[in-house]
Amino acid sequence: MRALLTDAYRTLVPPRGERHGPLPPLLLVLTLVTGLTDAVSFLALGRVFVANMTGNVVFMGFSLVGAPGLSTLASGAAVAAFLLGALAGGRLSVRLAAHRGRLLSRASAAQAVLFAVAAVVAAAAGGRMTTGVQYALIVLLSLGMGLQNAVARRLGVPDLTTTVLTLTLTGLAADSTAAGGAAPRPGRRVLAVLVMFLGALGGARLVLDGRLALALALTLPLLGCVAVLAHRFSAGGPAWTRP
Repeated sequence: MRALLTDAYRTLVPPRGERHGPLPPLLLVLTLVTGLTDAVSFLALGRVFVANMTGNVVFMGFSLVGAPGLSTLASGAAVAAFLLGALAGGRLSVRLAAHRGRLLSRASAAQAVLFAVAAVVAAAAGGRMTTGVQYALIVLLSLGMGLQNAVARRLGVPDLTTTVLTLTLTGLAADSTAAGGAAPRPGRRVLAVLVMFLGALGGARLVLDGRLALALALTLPLLGCVAVLAHRFSAGGPAWTRP
């Protein structure tokens, strides 16, 4: 337990000289954004994910054999937009490969713009989820999450992918002392799961209360903080900004 708490603290408050600098807590904030966003997409946009592409692929399989409540078109639109966002994130990552702080800052700012447009669309709809509103939100949010996922992948901080927890949960169990492993980064892994859970919990509560636009608006200060702090902490090119 002590090792877990110590690792969790070091993830939230990285010590001076930490190889990844402030990236771990900033990526945890993006993990919170993922939980909020997938709660919105799954509960309000027709049983579709905008971050969890594994879910969309299996949903397409289910819908093709007639499973109720699922849409092949909606899931396919999410996957296509996610790929476009990931393509943009990949191109940005190549351009800014030498400076991880600048990469995270610019990507988060771009994602905030996409999510701001989504929040405006949701607010303008006034609770009426027409087909046009549904697909506009799916595309905007999937673009943003594809961008986020590609950049997090390029940053390469262990156990902080921000969108997928399957390998994190696997590592938490498979690498544990109970399994005979060395249990690396247990606190970071638990934090990633907890933060995603809290984001999903909060997002679901807002959506079920009919406050879809507010749920999306809450992602904006989070993304804005990541963009501003990544820019501020990386000024001068400290060691952690290098790939």
